Amino acid sequence: MGGRIQEDLLCPIAAMDLRIRGLTRDYESDGKRIRALDHVDLNIDSNEIFTLLGPSGCGKTTLLRCIVGLETPDAGEIAIGDDIVFSSEKGINMPPEKRGLGMVFQTYAIWPHMNVFENVAYPLRARNTSRSDIQERVERALRFVQLEGFGNRPATRLSGGQQQRVALARALVAEPKVILFDEPLSNLDAKLREETRKQLHRFLTELKITAVYVTHDRVEALALSDRIAVMKQGRIVEVGDPKKIYFDTDDPFVADFIGRANLIPATVRHSSETHAIVDTAIGPIRARNSRRIPVGGKAMLCARPEFIRVDLSASDTRPNLFRGNVIHRIFVGEAYEAEIRIGETLLTTTIDPEVAIEAGDDITVVFDADHCFLIPSS
Repeated sequence: MGGRIQEDLLCPIAAMDLRIRGLTRDYESDGKRIRALDHVDLNIDSNEIFTLLGPSGCGKTTLLRCIVGLETPDAGEIAIGDDIVFSSEKGINMPPEKRGLGMVFQTYAIWPHMNVFENVAYPLRARNTSRSDIQERVERALRFVQLEGFGNRPATRLSGGQQQRVALARALVAEPKVILFDEPLSNLDAKLREETRKQLHRFLTELKITAVYVTHDRVEALALSDRIAVMKQGRIVEVGDPKKIYFDTDDPFVADFIGRANLIPATVRHSSETHAIVDTAIGPIRARNSRRIPVGGKAMLCARPEFIRVDLSASDTRPNLFRGNVIHRIFVGEAYEAEIRIGETLLTTTIDPEVAIEAGDDITVVFDADHCFLIPSS
C-alpha cells in the first residue's frame, strides 16, 4: 500500500495539530462533585498518532468526548489548527459537526440495515454530497482499508475486524482534520485484536493524519503510538514516546501501569555520569542514573522482569548477582513468568522455557544494569 495514498484517497487530508489548555470537567454523583478532568494541558502535533492511556475512570474517554464536542467542559480551551472550537473564557462551543473530526467508537456504530457502501457513504449523504462524489470517495476509502469489492455486502456478514475497517473508512471518507478512536479494538478476541492493531498502525502511518487514540491496553499504546499520555484521576501524569515511557519513565505509577515492573526503594551510595550504585533491601545494585540523583538521594529502582535473568555461570563475583528462591511460576508461551524471593523481597522475572527450574528451587539471577533505572522519590 505504500506510496498509494494519493490514489486511494480523494485528496490529501490536511492534518491539524490539537491544543488543549486548562480543560476541566466535573460531574455530580450522589450529591458530590466529581472531577473527571483536572486542568488538562496537551499539545498534539499534526500527523502524529497520540494515545491517551490509563485505567478505567481516569478521564481519558471524557477528554476524547470533550474534544469531539459530545461533552461540554466546565473550563478551558480546545483548538484544532487555527480554530478555537471550545473556550469557556471566550464563550465558544462549536457543535461536533462543525469541528471537522472523524470518530471511531468502541462499538463501531455500524448500521445493520445498511450494506458496507451505505455505511461508509452516510456522512457524505448527510452533507448532501453529489452522487458521483459519493461513489468515488467511498470506493477510494474502501480500497484504502483493503475492503475493495465489499460495498454490496450486508454489514452483518462482516467479521469484527472488517467492521472495524468499515468504521475507519466511514471516518476517513469525510476527510477529517483529526480522527479520534475510543477503544476500537476492545470487542475483538486476542488474535484478531493483534492483527487489526497492525493493520490500523499501517493505515494511520501511511495516511499521515492526526489521530487521538484512547485505550487502557498498554500493548496497544506501545504498538500504535508516536507519543503516549498516561492519565490518572483526571490528570496527565506523563507524556513521551513509547520507548521513553517504557524504559525511562519519570513516575512510579507510569512504570507500573505501562508494563510489569519491579519497583524497589533505593538510596544512592555512589554516582557516576551515567550510572549509580544504590543500596536496596536485597543488596547493592548498579543502575542507570539518567536523572543524576545525588549521593544520599532517595529513589525507586525500576527493573522490568525481562531484564532480571537467570544466571547459570555459578559466578558469585559479578555485580547485580543475587541468590533467591522460586516461589511460583506460570507458563505464558514464550517464557515462564516466575515470582522469586530474594531475602524478604518478592520480585517477578521471566525464565526461558529451556531452563529446568521448578517452584521451590534456588535460583541465581542477574539484574541488567543498563535496563534498571532510577526514578526520583517524590
